[in-house]
Amino acid sequence: MDRPELSRATQQIRVAPERITACLFDLDGVLTSTAAQHMAAWKQTFDAFLREREGEHFSPFTERDYLEHVDGRPRADGVRQFLASRGISLPEGSRDDPPASDTIHGLGNRKNETLQEIIRQRGVTPYPGSVRYLEAVRGAGLAIGVVTSSENGASVLEAAGLSRFVQARIDGLVITEQKLRGKPAPDAFLAGARALRVAPAEAAVFEDALAGVQAGRAGGFGWVVGVDRTHHADELRAHGADVVVSDLADLLVADR
Repeated sequence: MDRPELSRATQQIRVAPERITACLFDLDGVLTSTAAQHMAAWKQTFDAFLREREGEHFSPFTERDYLEHVDGRPRADGVRQFLASRGISLPEGSRDDPPASDTIHGLGNRKNETLQEIIRQRGVTPYPGSVRYLEAVRGAGLAIGVVTSSENGASVLEAAGLSRFVQARIDGLVITEQKLRGKPAPDAFLAGARALRVAPAEAAVFEDALAGVQAGRAGGFGWVVGVDRTHHADELRAHGADVVVSDLADLLVADR
């Protein structure tokens, strides 16, 4: 694991480089374990769609498909990207298409309906190490924002008990409302920095998705942290992570 040179202290614990005054966290897979639930919802949705379309030639949606085409992207972008990788084109439709519609938005809404059911069954759990890190960051006086492509950002934060830490939230609803480009474009992170009134060079980005790390690097952020939950540390570095950790608590370094 990489060990960054950290110098901002709280209770003799260093949490970020001295130049960093704000932290922008992705949600699913960084603060909460809901990335696995998103993956399960996408797989269930795409496998059913592909099985009906391809019959005996059905090729299932894989973890590699999730990481390369869907993870970290706005819902409709993920649908487009994955279907394009399989040579499939669907009508765009509209955001209020029913989940049964075979359109880009309909398929995305089908996934969200499946996700909501999975969350109802499993609940939302924050990573203990992420809670420790959030507490240390808040104790150090750094601003905290959440930047997520999910339209369920507010409900997931509330269910996980993390809303108390968050001073700004840029989620899928804000991305649509403000017509921001989705990750790997840096627009959402830049909006998060503006909401916290900090320059990108003074803010850190924490991401588990390749597209998210790429967005942090493209936005000129002062520190890009890759969170490796699925054993793809090398790819996170290749996409622009300054440091890669398996848990945010690994960033807590005692001052000596």
